[in-house]
Amino acid sequence: MNRRLFGTDGIRGTANSEPMTAETALKVGMAAGLHFSRGAHRHRVVIGKDTRLSGYMIEPALTAGFVAAGMDPILVGPMPTPAVAMLTRSLRADLGVMISASHNPYHDNGIKLFGPDGFKLNDGTEAGIEARIDNGMSGDLANPEDLGRALRLDDALGRYTEFVKQTLPRGQTLTGLKVVVDCANGAAYKVAPTVLWELGAEVVPVAVQPDGYNINRNCGSTHPSLVSEQVIAHGADIGVALDGDADRVLIADENGELVDGDQLMGLIARSWRQAGRLTGGGIVATVMSNLGLERHLTTLGIGFARTQVGDRYVVEEMRTMGRNLGGEQSGHIIMTDYTTTGDGIVAALQVLSVLVQSDAPASEVCRVFDPLPQVLKSVPINGADPMGADSVKAAVAEAEAALANTGRLLIRESGTEPLIRVMAEGEDAGLVGRIVDDLARQIAEAG
Repeated sequence: MNRRLFGTDGIRGTANSEPMTAETALKVGMAAGLHFSRGAHRHRVVIGKDTRLSGYMIEPALTAGFVAAGMDPILVGPMPTPAVAMLTRSLRADLGVMISASHNPYHDNGIKLFGPDGFKLNDGTEAGIEARIDNGMSGDLANPEDLGRALRLDDALGRYTEFVKQTLPRGQTLTGLKVVVDCANGAAYKVAPTVLWELGAEVVPVAVQPDGYNINRNCGSTHPSLVSEQVIAHGADIGVALDGDADRVLIADENGELVDGDQLMGLIARSWRQAGRLTGGGIVATVMSNLGLERHLTTLGIGFARTQVGDRYVVEEMRTMGRNLGGEQSGHIIMTDYTTTGDGIVAALQVLSVLVQSDAPASEVCRVFDPLPQVLKSVPINGADPMGADSVKAAVAEAEAALANTGRLLIRESGTEPLIRVMAEGEDAGLVGRIVDDLARQIAEAG
């Protein structure tokens, strides 16, 4: 079925324009509520959000939709996406909803749905919800006496804080570490500094004053220069940069140098392998992960599988292969021993745990392989299909021939923004740069 609402990570768009309108949110609430209403028990849905201004519009619209479907919404306010997934399972809810556009600017927003098991919905379930919206639902909604009732969970922050703290090895603390944490003025602005401080770290919190507009603005994992600058300014041992909904993380070492998700996956994989904790014989990453990571893990005897871009596709493959670690270069790290989706704070704690046990600085601990030169460019598109142009096809064929067996070329359309992403990697940095520049130019001219 052709899906018009759902992309690679739920529904996303500009706030107050389709599909991110109050009307559509109302319909999504009704349709999802009906889809997950099974049995005679009182049905519950956990609803969280980040700090965007438009959350005040989307949250009540979704709430009304779920109430109309006979579900009891449990509102938890600004909370990280993984907290919503965790609370959905913990509260035995039938559904979880996160209102967020993740790393996008404030003027965008999105709706992410989680099943009762805390995992993101698969394509088929999302298509079923869309079908309900398209086919009309008026005859299926709750009778007046069966309407839902909304309530607010006051201790949601405390529940998630304690859950996250328990992911650090028993008896271990972060005493002696000075940590800068950049919360992107987003959903983790309270919980992330609290977790780190309660575990013993000296904490320097930055980007923790959300105003509805400044989420991800010159801060967070998509603008890591801030955390790098703050690490140097405060003489910190390490920096942690989250995104707007805290489901991804990047690290800055004591020199302010950035450490991406590939290095973090490599570090955790090696640590878990040594501890006998890595299951399924390897990890799962996406087509975007650096070839250097794959080569490094292969030399360690750790398997490496790739999926299409999107953390839920990583999770699906992890479950199929019985692996407990996977993620994306962007910093989505999924550890199914603890979580059902990417959790930036939990991933950061795994890295900090290794650092505490080591006598080496973060610059040594967090760099486990030499990445191949990799260049990524995003080309805006306006509804056109530049990839069908003869000039683009010819340029792609030429690029693939030039890379031959020494690298990779990947061109894909973004699932969350109107962009085509061009990525190339290989042993020759100059060649990789020229290939990406040429392809980006050809695509822009054709589009």
